[in-house]
Amino acid sequence: MNRRKFLAGSAAAGAILSTAPRVQAAASDRPAILGGTPVRRNPFPSWPITDEQEEKAILSVLRSGKWNRGMGQVVNRFEESYSKLMGSHRCLATANGTSALLVTLNTMGIGPGDEVIVPPYTFVATINAILQVGALPVFVDSDGETFQIDARKIEAKITSRTVAIMPVHLGGNVADLDTIMAIAKKRNLPVIEDACQAHLAEWKGKKVGTYGKAGCFSFQASKNLNCGEGGAIITDDPEFTERSYAFHNNSRRRATAGYDFSYVAKGLNLRLTEFQAALLLTQMTRLGKQAGTREQNAQYLTQMLTEIPGIAPARMYPGCTRNAYHLYMFRYDPGHFAGLTRAKFMEAMAAEGVPVSGGYAPLNKEPFIVNTMESRGFKRVYSDRQRSQWAEQNQCPVNDKLCSEAVWLTQTQLLGPRSDMAEIATAMRKIRNSASEIAKGS
Repeated sequence: MNRRKFLAGSAAAGAILSTAPRVQAAASDRPAILGGTPVRRNPFPSWPITDEQEEKAILSVLRSGKWNRGMGQVVNRFEESYSKLMGSHRCLATANGTSALLVTLNTMGIGPGDEVIVPPYTFVATINAILQVGALPVFVDSDGETFQIDARKIEAKITSRTVAIMPVHLGGNVADLDTIMAIAKKRNLPVIEDACQAHLAEWKGKKVGTYGKAGCFSFQASKNLNCGEGGAIITDDPEFTERSYAFHNNSRRRATAGYDFSYVAKGLNLRLTEFQAALLLTQMTRLGKQAGTREQNAQYLTQMLTEIPGIAPARMYPGCTRNAYHLYMFRYDPGHFAGLTRAKFMEAMAAEGVPVSGGYAPLNKEPFIVNTMESRGFKRVYSDRQRSQWAEQNQCPVNDKLCSEAVWLTQTQLLGPRSDMAEIATAMRKIRNSASEIAKGS
């Protein structure tokens, strides 16, 4: 849905959309926060979803006695399956999504003195990986309508020290890859896709993570593909995969026979275990169906929420042909809710049985980044001028506003029946109809 459609939906808030029922709360239907009856009393679907497949898979590894990578073959099977699913030539499994990013940065030789282009609206792991290799994150402001990095502003932030662009496909939505890849080609910069929240998301029919030099994924417990902790790097470059393998295997190449104690470069132990790979292989059997359910429910919910003034679901770029919906994100405008604060709106939603969150704070303003730059090592690499000007040069006013407006639903809330979506919309209408009274009560 494009911006024009969203604006038209807001202007015609009373209109009935042909593909979704109008969800209208009665004036006498008091919000639960004021003592009324909650819209929902049943919980949303739990996560993870498991059955006997997971038990059999874990027991099989347990009884084999081959629990770690190198002894067994389950990690190898997962890598082959995930690579095939994603349409990439190679896949390397890692301990988690953070380590996937860390391995990728090290394989690319990124380190002290380098700058990496990143968005300010992302999980902190994106930035931690950059700081861990001694490089500096350079923030490009957000596109407030999509919640993604504003690709039109990337080129202005590129300097002689820029060594990579790291877009984040936040919430399962997709960054503007056409613009990003064009800039990367023009400036001869590699792209690292942080797709940790974007399993099966697509840009023009092709899976995200396959556009850049490497795509990084997370299988942490909240993710749409989950093994508790895990990650993966996909790429079409066999040599890149082998160097990444060595780094994640404490500097050691793949052993062709027995143990190999020769070392090729610096490295760490960031391997996935056979147990985690077994869980991933079973969880993958449900991934496609679950992704379809989320997508259908999200589209249905969006049709209803565009009827509610003050609620603006995150827009997708035209090139996004599939949104993974790890998060369902929208902007909340208190001006259409009688001045009701976002915090009170979220409290009222929770009272209706629909828990929501306010999402990320401005990451570019987190004190730990400046504190890191004032550490002994960073002082030796970056000049006083670079460090003192960093905060000023990394202002992101659009993102500041976005962080004050954003509201999230999680992927599990999109896994239930379509009636759940109608209840989410009903809860918002109830709150809006009594917003003035709720605001006074607060």
